[in-house]
Amino acid sequence: MATFRFKALEEVMNRVPGPLVRDEVLTSDYYGTLVFDKPKMKKYLSREAYKAVMDAVETGMPIDRRMAEQVAQGMKAWALENGATHYTHWFHPLTDGTAEKHDAFIEHSSLGGVIESFRGDLLAQQEPDASSFPSGGIRQTFEARGYTAWDPSSPAFISETTLTIPTIFISYTGEALDYKTPLLRSIRAIDQAATGVAQYFDKAVTSVQSNLGWEQEYFLIDEALFMARPDLMLTGRTLMGHSSAKDQQLEDHYFSSIPTRVNRYMIDFENEAYKLGIPIKTRHNEVAPNQFEVAPIFEEMNLANDHNQLIMDLMHKVARRHKFRVLFHEKPFSGVNGSGKHNNWSLSTNTGVNLYSPGKNPKGNLQFLTFVINTLKAVHDNQDLLRASILNAANQHRLGANEAPPSIISVFLGTEVSKMLDIMETAVTDRKMTPDEKTALKLNIGRIPEIILDTTDRNRTSPFAFTGNRFEYRAVGSSANCASALIVLNTVVANQLKNFTTEVDKLIEGGTKKDEALFQVLKRLIVETKPIRFNGNGYSDEWVEEAASRGLTNIKKVPEALSAYLRPDAVSMFEKLDVFDKKELHGRVEVEYEKFIKKIQIESRVLGDLAINHIVPVAVRYQTMLLQNVSYMKEVFTDGEFEEMASGRKNLIKEIGRHISTIKQKVYEMTEARKTANVIEDVVEKAIAYDETVFPYLAEIRYHIDKLELVVDNELWPLPKYRELLFAR
Repeated sequence: MATFRFKALEEVMNRVPGPLVRDEVLTSDYYGTLVFDKPKMKKYLSREAYKAVMDAVETGMPIDRRMAEQVAQGMKAWALENGATHYTHWFHPLTDGTAEKHDAFIEHSSLGGVIESFRGDLLAQQEPDASSFPSGGIRQTFEARGYTAWDPSSPAFISETTLTIPTIFISYTGEALDYKTPLLRSIRAIDQAATGVAQYFDKAVTSVQSNLGWEQEYFLIDEALFMARPDLMLTGRTLMGHSSAKDQQLEDHYFSSIPTRVNRYMIDFENEAYKLGIPIKTRHNEVAPNQFEVAPIFEEMNLANDHNQLIMDLMHKVARRHKFRVLFHEKPFSGVNGSGKHNNWSLSTNTGVNLYSPGKNPKGNLQFLTFVINTLKAVHDNQDLLRASILNAANQHRLGANEAPPSIISVFLGTEVSKMLDIMETAVTDRKMTPDEKTALKLNIGRIPEIILDTTDRNRTSPFAFTGNRFEYRAVGSSANCASALIVLNTVVANQLKNFTTEVDKLIEGGTKKDEALFQVLKRLIVETKPIRFNGNGYSDEWVEEAASRGLTNIKKVPEALSAYLRPDAVSMFEKLDVFDKKELHGRVEVEYEKFIKKIQIESRVLGDLAINHIVPVAVRYQTMLLQNVSYMKEVFTDGEFEEMASGRKNLIKEIGRHISTIKQKVYEMTEARKTANVIEDVVEKAIAYDETVFPYLAEIRYHIDKLELVVDNELWPLPKYRELLFAR
């Protein structure tokens, strides 16, 4: 293994990138060439088929089978012209990845050969085997039937030689088995709720669109070094490894010049992304060595989420062409920053108004305040549910680690917006606000856009921050499907907006004027949500104490966090808004418990194998070399000289022996703890057992391995070290 390590390093150093070849073609010339978008639909579909698809996208109108047949024929013609030989339904099962089964465009012909064929029923619905996908008990293993159904709102595209059709995935009995189905339901819920509130200010608003701009952080590791690290290969993170003498202390990697070889990789996958209609806008070095970020322009939420899942898969594929491997794990390296996926979330009306942008007149400013305050209320009342949506086995290593938002959910608003809310709060008295006070407040907000967009500071320690015209959900992990967090965020905000509408309408029905009704409810919400507002340092110990005094929760353990999904009020809310029914919710939570268990189980097995079969033998070999050295010294030196010169070696031999013994004992104890946990049938109790009795051994065993790394001969150490993994580019 040690020889492999040095060969891997030599291979990295021999990869000298050649000059970048500039293509004179503009990005706009080939953007979306592999997407069956509106211009291509207009070309390949009849007028009525095109209208049917647009109606489905814009209003949710179902597409009948006759129209589906026309769409299928046009889609097939376009795909065949562009070299496609197969088609697939592409969906997001609860595995945190994507799934696809490819079928060829062929059917038997009457003449004995084959013809290219693609029917409307094959476009609209497929029947993949559902038995091997996680369902949380919704489906038994022997019950194999599940259905994928075409999602017209996310356009089909060609991946290599396959026409790829985005779809939902449901069970035979109709329950959602994927991320897309509940995401679409939550998008519908917030559309309806936000439209109702927006109509207080503009009756022309008939729909509200959810928007997403994700920021994907990732690490790049040379393929040869990756292959020499079984822990990276099997778990996505290093289960051992002492910090490099230099890592990110000098802050010299962030936004620095992108290494040439890395830049070539970025250009390559961006070009592929542009062909697939993914609007990549930004690339840069992140804080940690070999850490980078890619971010697109904002898009409609469902499409943006599809694009994020697609780009992650694309980045993996292109990385292999450049002899890299991409790490999306939230914490692949101890001691340096982990990776997140900031979800920039906003709402916009069909009239072109961003509901989180201060308006140009008093009415628009009051609308802005209304949506900000209701979002605060949604986050305040559902902090545990929001945490449950982002906390998992990988992200628990990152949250609160002085690099990412803490597990305490709070909201950063910035100075100016906070000042506006404070003004409203001071008006909470027995009397009503005067018309002059209302007008002054609404007009004062008009000064916000210039300040927010140009000079208001950002707070990178906040898990949920207002950043000018959107909220940035910073706590989402880099490997996650964005939908996991967005389903909850959309639902809780939709629920609060509906509650707000009910309250305001009741006051109006009782004779209160609309503006006064709005102000009365908003003023109360400002007071109720004050504990969730925090503009300070979320990393500080003082904040932990202050948050507790405010009544905010700080749940760090995944099994405890997941329980928030199954509280009666949460189940009722999801059912009321038709995002999940009770059966779906219980099944989904069980899947999350199972994933937590299996990830800790895998890490435990991998660490045990590496410790006993790789690290301990090398440490014993080096200890034996030292013992032989001491024995030879005794033959050469006098007793006095020997004692003086060999004392350090003897102490080192003893130190190595202590680490070896402890590692072997801890691995044995961890294995026994795992065996005990494995026989527990209840999934919640099993997850708790893994968290409390297995997971702690990972850090304990690592400590002793990392100590050995510091003293064992570098020539013998079997695994690439941090200084090699993080700086070989």
